[in-house]
Amino acid sequence: MAAPIGLDEIRAAAATLGPDVARTPTVHAARLSAMLDCAVFLKLETLQFTGSFKERGALIKLKSLTAEQANAGVIAMSAGNHGQGVAHHAGRLKIPATIVMPEGTPFGKVERTRQLGAEVVLAGATVAAAAAAAQDIMERDGLTFVHPYDDPKVIAGQGTIAIELLADQPDLEVIVVPIGGGGAIAGIATAAKALKPEIEIVGVQAKLYPSMALAAPGAGPAAGGPTIADGIAVERPGELTRPIVERLVEDVVLVDEPALEMAVALLVEAQNLVAEGAGAAPLAALLADPARFAGRQVGLVVTGGNIDARLLAAVLNRGLVRDGRIVGLRVELVDQPGLLGKVTEVIGTAGGNIIDVYHQRMFYDVPARKAEVDIVIETRNAGHVDEIIAALKQCGVPARILSARAAGGAAP
Repeated sequence: MAAPIGLDEIRAAAATLGPDVARTPTVHAARLSAMLDCAVFLKLETLQFTGSFKERGALIKLKSLTAEQANAGVIAMSAGNHGQGVAHHAGRLKIPATIVMPEGTPFGKVERTRQLGAEVVLAGATVAAAAAAAQDIMERDGLTFVHPYDDPKVIAGQGTIAIELLADQPDLEVIVVPIGGGGAIAGIATAAKALKPEIEIVGVQAKLYPSMALAAPGAGPAAGGPTIADGIAVERPGELTRPIVERLVEDVVLVDEPALEMAVALLVEAQNLVAEGAGAAPLAALLADPARFAGRQVGLVVTGGNIDARLLAAVLNRGLVRDGRIVGLRVELVDQPGLLGKVTEVIGTAGGNIIDVYHQRMFYDVPARKAEVDIVIETRNAGHVDEIIAALKQCGVPARILSARAAGGAAP
């Protein structure tokens, strides 16, 4: 059965949010628009206090509690954003909050949730195990469960995104939304279709977690594997959200990990915007199939920006490697004084910036009088890599590429 919400409930939720949740901006992404041949508008939920849209639904649910429920406290299960949203607003409203997180949750997310005033319980190796633990604690302590997506109040809260988005950009033809359990897209689709029936709603899931795309009555989970879009790594769609998606969403597309990585990196480079994998998923959908959106006005809901700093660094560096702007070369040298200096001089003269040099004689499968040296170089682009390799070859130093890159010729 579909959740009993409509535009009236979502408008009421918008009034309830008031100044307690940011009215986030919608910005025109000019560089992305030029690259993708469509008008791209970004709804920046990254600017919420906790860096995610999850605050909206959490606050609406918390404000719906009776005095007795509020005094007893609430509990939520989350691997990050939902827990922080609940913790933040429960703290503001003086409601005791317990957040159950999987044992492998990154330290930063655990500490941020604690700093917001919630009691954090680490339980289970998976989100499903954490959810079971939360259920046990709820029943034992008489707490109210704040579900991350399968709750009419939460869905209504998330739907307020669409009211703001269409108020800012009424001419939008498509809205692209990430899907985990479906709370955001269920609320957004409900509001958007009521305000503008002809608008197209497209959902995006990580290819490793296609739960909504493959959902069918009685079907088991079809999910698994590490993904940078952990915010939408949900094994089963919501019972309330799935019928709404089936009724109002035109398509659910799947994006793979390379597309998600490219989207995160491109938002940083082209838009100076940090987004987590789930938040970048709508852009990944455009990158995967630009012809589908060409010439149209497209709204992308950037749902969150809480990406681990080390993961972000890895994604950005991998993007530089993919574009040929960082490359690893292996050169074979006669083991004699001055020859390595000659190699570095050739690279520098060709305009390459040497980042690291790994010189090893003992463990490589090379003759005793030779050595192999691995050199990590910053370059302008893939074509520049070919220039450096050609310069080395001209000096009698063979080189081969160790790292993958998107374009450019092969090393000899």
